[in-house]
Amino acid sequence: MAVTDAAMPQAATEGAPQGLPVPKTERGRRTLRALLDAAALEFGASGFHATGITDITRRAGVALGSFYTYFASKEDIFRALVTDLSAQVKVHVSPGVEAAPDALARERAALGGYLDFVSQQQLIYRIIDEAEFVAPDAYQGHYRSTVARIAARLEAGAARGELREGVGEVEAWAIAGMNVFLGLRYGVWSGHEDMADVLARAHQLVADGLRKR
Repeated sequence: MAVTDAAMPQAATEGAPQGLPVPKTERGRRTLRALLDAAALEFGASGFHATGITDITRRAGVALGSFYTYFASKEDIFRALVTDLSAQVKVHVSPGVEAAPDALARERAALGGYLDFVSQQQLIYRIIDEAEFVAPDAYQGHYRSTVARIAARLEAGAARGELREGVGEVEAWAIAGMNVFLGLRYGVWSGHEDMADVLARAHQLVADGLRKR
């Protein structure tokens, strides 16, 4: 799995999600962001067990004591990282979803945004998969919060008459599962596929299943 030093989105410093530290100063926010970015790269490259706190602080360019200002342990920052990555996906996808004109267009925008995110941040799959065993509460939280957002969109679309009646949680889990595996195949294992074609064909399945009859 490729890991890059590309800057991560600023989810941890813009209205921090529940479960993340909330620094009171700009310097503190920069330090927290540096630690989370470094943790993502280290855990993504080496895995949880082979990564040490000093590996994270060295990459982040901060003192060891600064780590303990925000996190009590390696497990603590790993759990926070899962929360942060989940928030990053939301931050990356939301603008396209909010700009879409109707419910079906929102689902297409959500999938397109997700595929774009994972193609840039491929390490998310290794980290989230490892979280099932290292931080199962954060692992479940990642997927439950993702599905809750999808379900809310579907239910709102049905209420507006844009989607068929009765769509909700079950359909949201099905869409989330499809998105995850499309991201793995075409965002992480990608070769030279036409991503516009992948998006169009996948969305056709969703649209056929959700549109009002």
